[in-house]
Amino acid sequence: MSDVVLDASAVLAYAQGERGADLVEQHLFGAIMSAVNYSEVLKKTLERGGDMAATALLLEGARIDVVAFDTRQATVAASLYGATKDAGLSFADRACLSLAITLDAPLYTADGRLADVEAPIELVLIRKPLASSGAKRKSPKL
Repeated sequence: MSDVVLDASAVLAYAQGERGADLVEQHLFGAIMSAVNYSEVLKKTLERGGDMAATALLLEGARIDVVAFDTRQATVAASLYGATKDAGLSFADRACLSLAITLDAPLYTADGRLADVEAPIELVLIRKPLASSGAKRKSPKL
């Protein structure tokens, strides 16, 4: 098993051949993913007109370890709300972040808001923004 946690945006980038897919591919096989984010990947696949079964097979073939969302992660995710609400993190973002914190593993994401959170784990943005807006965002501290 890899010691990398992937969020839904990173897996979708890989599955759809988007920028950053090459970095995800380096860590894909045996990576760890929350069941919450696994569901999000399947839902986003359907939203975009994709084949959910094909995406599930892709993830199964990569031997991604889908981890159940348990009470420990639920508690950590809930505790992150106050520190991350201004950054606009979703429940799925907090679920993924809680898994990485619980496992003390780096988290790979394509979501700049998530990557900007100051966390006790390494947050890796899989792709650089196309253009800088010039505005600085304040990173919420956990």
